[in-house]
Amino acid sequence: MPELPEVEVVRRGLARWAVGRTVSDIEVLHPRAVRRQAGGAEEFTALLRGRTFGEPQRRGKYLWVPLDDGLAMIGHLGMSGQLLVQEADMADSVHLRVRLRFADGGTELRFVDQRTFGGLAVEETEPDDPESTPLSLAHIARDPLDARFDDAAFATALKAKRTTVKRALLDQTLISGVGNIYADEALWRSRLHYERPTATLTRPAALELLGHARDVMTAALAVGGTSFDSLYVNVNGESGYFSRDLDAYGREGEPCRRCGTAMRRDAWMNRSSYYCPKCQRRPR
Repeated sequence: MPELPEVEVVRRGLARWAVGRTVSDIEVLHPRAVRRQAGGAEEFTALLRGRTFGEPQRRGKYLWVPLDDGLAMIGHLGMSGQLLVQEADMADSVHLRVRLRFADGGTELRFVDQRTFGGLAVEETEPDDPESTPLSLAHIARDPLDARFDDAAFATALKAKRTTVKRALLDQTLISGVGNIYADEALWRSRLHYERPTATLTRPAALELLGHARDVMTAALAVGGTSFDSLYVNVNGESGYFSRDLDAYGREGEPCRRCGTAMRRDAWMNRSSYYCPKCQRRPR
């Protein structure tokens, strides 16, 4: 699933190609793509037609575009969702779910989703919120690349969680934007095992972990994010290249880049956790 760097790449693409454009026509080609809209495709279309796109916003892994009159269009990318800016005469993808045309007659915005886990919706935003945060995202914490992220408050809250460190990193109400890939990368850089209890982390250790999470996501963002297949792409259909620089995720059996020990993979919460058994010793 796309994490902070991948969603930020998409946000920047939308900011370049869609801001200030007015939606003239909407085609919903699959009902699951708008299943989060209470009134379905009819309501989604009615709320969106004639609206002008503002500056796209993001909080962690969540993306939205402010519209007129206190509304916003939320884009849930899910496992395979893609927001693509394409010429009108370009052939449709077999997995095209929603098409937006604009009044200027230029490029279209197409939502493509092979697995149909993602979707679009139009909803109200928080009143008097300068970021126009959609109501359904108000509980999501700020992310490490947000200038208003409070490092000290994070360190305190992390220790108080009384859970294990990777579970805490994936808690979007504590810190948003970190998913399975970048959690493993930050933990490897911090020499922490994913099952390390948060209560045992010192304040300096918590802040070091946060710094590594911030650094690895910044590095990933610089090269377009992490792509293992064609499911994650930017608005121009291009893949990211950070998979070449991963130190932990996906490297089972390969030598640790720090000590040479073979990297391991454990099944964890219907996911995988990758770590070095020597550098990241399992807690007793």
